[in-house]
Amino acid sequence: MRAIDIIVAKRDGRELTREEIEFFIRGFTLGEIPDYQAAAWAMAVLLNGMTPRETTDLTLAMAHSGAVLDLSDVVDIAVDKHSSGGVGDKTTLVVLPLVAACGLPVGKMSGRGLGFSGGTLDKMESIPGYRCDLTTDEFKRQLKKVGIVLTGQSLDLAPADGKLYALRDVTGTVQSVPLIASSIMSKKIAGGAHAIVLDVKVGLGAFMQTLDEARTLAGLMVDIGNLAGRKVVALLSDMNQPLGHAVGNALEVREAIDTLHGGGPADFREHCLQVAAHMLVQGRCCPDLESARYAAEATIASGAAFEKFRALVRAQGGDVSYVDDPDRLPRASIIEVIPALRSGWLAEVNARTIGEAAVSLGAGRAKKGDPIDHAVGFVIHKKVGERVEQGEPLLTIHANDRGKQAEIRRMAQSAVEFSESPVRPLPLFYE
Repeated sequence: MRAIDIIVAKRDGRELTREEIEFFIRGFTLGEIPDYQAAAWAMAVLLNGMTPRETTDLTLAMAHSGAVLDLSDVVDIAVDKHSSGGVGDKTTLVVLPLVAACGLPVGKMSGRGLGFSGGTLDKMESIPGYRCDLTTDEFKRQLKKVGIVLTGQSLDLAPADGKLYALRDVTGTVQSVPLIASSIMSKKIAGGAHAIVLDVKVGLGAFMQTLDEARTLAGLMVDIGNLAGRKVVALLSDMNQPLGHAVGNALEVREAIDTLHGGGPADFREHCLQVAAHMLVQGRCCPDLESARYAAEATIASGAAFEKFRALVRAQGGDVSYVDDPDRLPRASIIEVIPALRSGWLAEVNARTIGEAAVSLGAGRAKKGDPIDHAVGFVIHKKVGERVEQGEPLLTIHANDRGKQAEIRRMAQSAVEFSESPVRPLPLFYE
């Protein structure tokens, strides 16, 4: 078998066999197939696509290119969730405690933010002492004892995906739906997931900007899961405006804690309850979504979900006093309220623009390795569809660099558009 023959076959639109895909991925991972041949193959995939069977074989080949975590000796069913990224998306911080408090153990490996999309680990590191570098043994021990884990990737999971993604990033092949789907699903399968809830974002602040694009990607990932023997459900959720009110690491942790206490923004709370309900059904903890939602709501009302969040922080070395008193979390030195310049109905709060402004403040990374300022960010006081009066607080900037204030103010104001007539609120979920 030769790499050139596999490239030509895909160039000419032929369906590759499992053996050909495994040969190619194994050779690329080991360095036996050079970057230029992998780049040619990726472009052929971009142009000609892959069948669900091909994409599943690619996913499994990448998943087994490194270590595969086996959680069967710790939990009966390993349930995971994945969000395709967004602005103000602190969902994991609430959903994991909700699910774990219902008696379904949940361990998650998350990532850091890059670009306008925030990272879950960066948010948790707002809490002094919190460890995101658990070993595999620590991960499994904590999952069994505490029932909840939220850490970074400790194993060499799906190394083929890391190599291929770096190549796609510089060869114009990032947009290939089979390559996106296999990238996401290979890491979930390598991470030991038996059941997966996918939260696929749609809109201005998402990778998939149209509903058709998101539906295609979600459908393919569900097909991959089914063909690979996993239970998968995909939700298509809105990311035209930030989720909740807070954007920025410590600000989002505060909002998550408030939500676990029964408060929090209505859209964010509803989003978390729906995702948690699907996880509880997928994990065979509840028979249907109605009973799962009721169970999740009950953990908030009883305080069990908040206690599970405290247990998570304590187990991973975090100072729980910052959870009990969120005012102790990092605070910005400059807090500026931006009023509405006119009256009307809020027609748009561009999630991407707000996310990029947050990166400029220091809340995110423009490039890998950039430092994070946990204190900075935004609080968006209004949602699309709400009536706003001139002079009313529209958003609040939390900053630590006065020299950037004028630029940040301009960026934030450019994200907002008004209408003279009523505007329909954005849906939380499309399907």
